[in-house]
Amino acid sequence: MNDSEFIAALQQGESAAYQQLLSETQDWVFNTLLGIVQDAAVAEDLAQEVYIQVFRSIGTFRGDAKLSTWMYRIAVTKALGWERKQKGFHRWKNWFAGNEKTAGTDFHHPGVQAEQKELAAILFKAIQSLPEQQRIAWILIKTEGLSYADTAEIMETTVKAIEALQHRAKANLRKYLQSYDSKQ
Repeated sequence: MNDSEFIAALQQGESAAYQQLLSETQDWVFNTLLGIVQDAAVAEDLAQEVYIQVFRSIGTFRGDAKLSTWMYRIAVTKALGWERKQKGFHRWKNWFAGNEKTAGTDFHHPGVQAEQKELAAILFKAIQSLPEQQRIAWILIKTEGLSYADTAEIMETTVKAIEALQHRAKANLRKYLQSYDSKQ
């Protein structure tokens, strides 16, 4: 079955097509969400929301972009929406408690080997400190292995803009990690 036939099967509500979509995409959807929200339980919940939106909206999918690009957009949007809600919640919670939010280094990504978990936690904390657009571009390219062109399409910008985001993200990560290293 080619892509257009697969999309047509999804739009017609064929359960075999939905099963195929789920089996082919669930790992990268989850990993993309996990890379952004850095909480496995939240990533699982958001993945369910992504698939609910995909299943509800597939009828309006026009095929202007690849199906995977469309799904990445949905996943990134869901994750960023969750983060924005959390930032507002934590800001008020910490204000009332009279303390500052401190990020922990207990995050674990499934692709990281046990002996590298401490270093990975530091790196993920550094990535989390990046401005939103740099962070999303970095995660899609470096963690998910997407091309600059695919990332540009997902983020609805140009390849040149993605290159600039990657360059700035790399510089910011270098500063963060050098700062962290000097504190040790």
